[in-house]
Amino acid sequence: MKYLLIMHMNPAVWDSLSEDERNEVMSGHGAFMSKIKESGEFVFTQALAAPGQSSVVRVRNGVPAVTDGPYTEAKEFLAGYYVIDCKDRDRAHEIAAMIPDAKVEGLGIEVREIVFSDGSAA
Repeated sequence: MKYLLIMHMNPAVWDSLSEDERNEVMSGHGAFMSKIKESGEFVFTQALAAPGQSSVVRVRNGVPAVTDGPYTEAKEFLAGYYVIDCKDRDRAHEIAAMIPDAKVEGLGIEVREIVFSDGSAA
């Protein structure tokens, strides 16, 4: 079963960490990826730019209008994600708990089963 492990970022939480704590989280992703690649459960990962670098496209009366992002004002935003392939939801939770962000007070990993994929990204 494939799962999307979603990493949400809260800039206030991130900014409250020391430089050493931030470096530990960032370097921890390398160790995490090595571990799940070794187990064969890694599919792929993506890290996203901050919302301030995004744009929003809306089509009104057939005319596209592009505005600077973010899409919504929120204290948290989608920072990136992992796609894994594992035996069940319990294992997906175990893997999510290995992601360094899950160990930071105020952050967490959202686990969602992927119910459809065309396979081109996997």
